[in-house]
Formats: sequence, C-alpha cells, structure tokens
Amino acid sequence: MTREASVERNTKETEIKLKLVLDGTGYSDIETGVGFFDHMLDGFTRHGLFDLSVRVHGDLNVDDHHTIEDTGIVLGNAIKEAVGDKKGIRRYGSCILPMDEVLVLCAVDLSGRPYFSWDAEFTSEKIGDMATEMVKEFFYAISYSCGMNLHIKVLTGGNSHHMAEAMFKSFAKALDQATSFDPRITDVLSTKGSL
Repeated sequence: MTREASVERNTKETEIKLKLVLDGTGYSDIETGVGFFDHMLDGFTRHGLFDLSVRVHGDLNVDDHHTIEDTGIVLGNAIKEAVGDKKGIRRYGSCILPMDEVLVLCAVDLSGRPYFSWDAEFTSEKIGDMATEMVKEFFYAISYSCGMNLHIKVLTGGNSHHMAEAMFKSFAKALDQATSFDPRITDVLSTKGSL
C-alpha cells in the first residue's frame, strides 16, 4: 500500500500543486518562490524521509503570507489524505531536536482534532526572503487542515535561522514517528475505536 496524496488548490491569491508520499526516501522537488521556505520544506522532506513535490504560484508582489499559509493548508490536507484510516499507526510522535545552540520540542497527535500550541519568539523579522511570523502561520495551517494536535516549543532560543530549521526538522521527525506502523496496533490507537 502506497500512502500518498496529490492535492491541488487554486484561489485568486495562490495556485498550488503538491504531491506527498509518506513512505518515501527524502526526495524533494520544491518551488514556492520563497527561497528560505523552499529550504525549510526540503529539510522537512529529507528528515521525515517523505517524498514531496510542490509548485506554488502566489501573489508574492503583495508579500509571502498567502504563499506560505496556503501551502500549509494544502500540505495538511495531503497528510490527512495520505494517512488514510489511521489503522495500525502509532498516532503520536515527538522529537526534541538540537540545531547548534537552539533546542526545539515538537509533539504531534493525529487525533483528528485540530489544536495548535506555539511557544517561540524570533529575534528577527525576516530570514532571507521569508517573514519569520509566517513560520507560526504555516504550522497553524497544517494543524487545522489536517486535524492534528501540534505543539512546537523552543526550549533554548538563538539564531532565527537555526530556530526555524529546528522546527521544520523536529516536525518532520515527529510526523514520521506518528505515521509509522506498529505491528502490535491492529486497529486505530484509541479507546473510542475511531479517530
């Protein structure tokens, strides 16, 4: 069984085509028009061992908000579709990831219920061509479009580039763990019997 999803979303602000393979090799083919965001998505793909293809045409003449937020919405939808009925998966995943002086915690619950908790403060307004406030908006969009409980907390702050990179990589590791199969889990991992 190949767990993958292809999602297309077109609005007056963005046109997005995205393909995600959960059980991949870390292959990425990404063009969003925002260089630093491409770099972050590449890190997410490689460290989660997903395969990700993304093409975004957004209104970058305005700013990067719609491009990044809408990509989060589409990626969240793709994760939800690719995971499927959630039978046999671990459901929960977490990672505490160091990036030089920075330490970031990320925890994921593929509960079907969206909740987003964020505890981080960037010291710069931009990293390259990307507004740092858009990191939070990106993860919020994933959480709510996927129906995922997502917590991101900076335990030790520092360089803004390192903080953002640690967030994307720790999210990748936590999501990889949450979507992985455990042979002891024969149905969905819930006392309710469904997620």
